[in-house]
Amino acid sequence: MFEKLEIFKKRNNEITKLLCDPNVVSDQEKYKALMKEQKNLTPVVDKYNEYEKAKHDAEEAKQLLNEGGLDKDFKEMVESELESARNSIEKIEEELKILLLPKDPNDDRNVIIEIRGGAGGEEAALFSGVLFRMYSMYAEAKRWKIEILNSNETGLGGYKEISFIISGEGAYSRLKYESGVHRVQRVPETEAQGRIHTSTVTVAVLPEAEDVEVEINPSDLQIDTFRASGAGGQHINKTESAIRITHIPTGVVVECQDERSQYKNKDKAMKVLKARLLEAKMQEQTDAMAKERKTQVGTGDRSERIRTYNYPQGRVTDHRIGLTLYRLDDVLNGDLDEIIDSLITADRTAKLENSIDN
Repeated sequence: MFEKLEIFKKRNNEITKLLCDPNVVSDQEKYKALMKEQKNLTPVVDKYNEYEKAKHDAEEAKQLLNEGGLDKDFKEMVESELESARNSIEKIEEELKILLLPKDPNDDRNVIIEIRGGAGGEEAALFSGVLFRMYSMYAEAKRWKIEILNSNETGLGGYKEISFIISGEGAYSRLKYESGVHRVQRVPETEAQGRIHTSTVTVAVLPEAEDVEVEINPSDLQIDTFRASGAGGQHINKTESAIRITHIPTGVVVECQDERSQYKNKDKAMKVLKARLLEAKMQEQTDAMAKERKTQVGTGDRSERIRTYNYPQGRVTDHRIGLTLYRLDDVLNGDLDEIIDSLITADRTAKLENSIDN
């Protein structure tokens, strides 16, 4: 581990010098790549510097104690400093192990989220709208940008389905754990007798694909236009601006009808198609690594029931890590950090245990 840390520290110093080189500064692509590399190295190098300082403090304290001749008060102070340094070393070593875990290459990407009503009909569609609002408020709190790609609204204000892109630093790294089945237990607005219903909504989280990663042959695409449909809107059903793209080799179908412009709808539909094809590619790689899959904390299986939102009891339960919070309103208003932080910790712990076993 420490050999690797020394290499990282040396590389970080090299990058610092390179970033001052006028030839590098004038080459925007190279400069950007080096800045990104240093950004990834900095947390590890800073933590390693902390480790080295704690190690130095411990060595100094041990040396003073070995020399002897210290009065009682000073000796107690040095012993306390030694104990503190040793505790720091132990704590920092664990933190360094986590920092050295392989990073998900998609963590810095923007994210495409698709929400679809499942079991429960209109109630599921209404809860799809609740989840869309929850993610929108979370994105707003993080100062991320959100853009709707496609939506199919119901008459009561819910969504049969809605897809949107969230752009911002670390968006995928935090939202990737939201993939799966979200279950809601509440008395529906459409229920006259006050009975609690259980409905489900499926959430898919896809990293936005870059053009170089997913090659699409235009001859593999079937592109159809149709009139937009939905709960209303001035341009609905007036022009054939909606786009349906079918990727013939895989059978993946993407629709987009939110823009008045056919070209804008096509552009948005292509973004979703590329993200889905990238997801399929990633899933193939994941399936080929059975052991790695066991260490994941529900970051990809859309059929997995991951969370229950219980309105009568005001609680949210994440079934993957057994976390229950009795502050449903806060969560639905976008306060997701406690849940997401707990999922990240559980994921890292599982991966760390796996790396030790191997």
